[in-house]
Amino acid sequence: MNPFLWSFRIQFLVGFLACIGVVAYAIWTQFHDGLEPCNLCIFQRVSFAVLGLVFLLGAVHAPRGQGGRRGYAIGAFIAAVIGIVIAARHVWVQSLPANLVPSCGPPLGFLQDSVGVLGMIKKVLTASGSCGTVDWTFLGLAMPAWSLVCFIALALWALYAGFSARKGFISKI
Repeated sequence: MNPFLWSFRIQFLVGFLACIGVVAYAIWTQFHDGLEPCNLCIFQRVSFAVLGLVFLLGAVHAPRGQGGRRGYAIGAFIAAVIGIVIAARHVWVQSLPANLVPSCGPPLGFLQDSVGVLGMIKKVLTASGSCGTVDWTFLGLAMPAWSLVCFIALALWALYAGFSARKGFISKI
């Protein structure tokens, strides 16, 4: 069955399941393989969770009109772009020579208590020492690069699902 002929609901459900799969794998590597996430990894997980939530809401609601579908697609696209920015920053940090990688800084809980939420976000996005460590690769790409690929693919998937014309039996499900 051609995934490009699926209904909006099914396409958004697939997007939701993809987000769940990515976060589940990240948690698996943390607890099973002992890979401790850095601050940027945590923000990528949060971005996948928010993106997954938008996909889930779109799948459950499944608006019949193009306006509603486009609204969900744009919401998912915005969530994915936030993830793209975070993952791209992480890829950039990992590309730096070891002596130029900024230091990681204190844990998120301490940052939130000491400088507030906005200060914490600013501090985390300025990177960390552990964020520069590459301790997992697949096909030559580290985990942040794969996150970047997934965010881009999901952003495009959301736009396709929200802006494509609906025809045929399968699209009515």
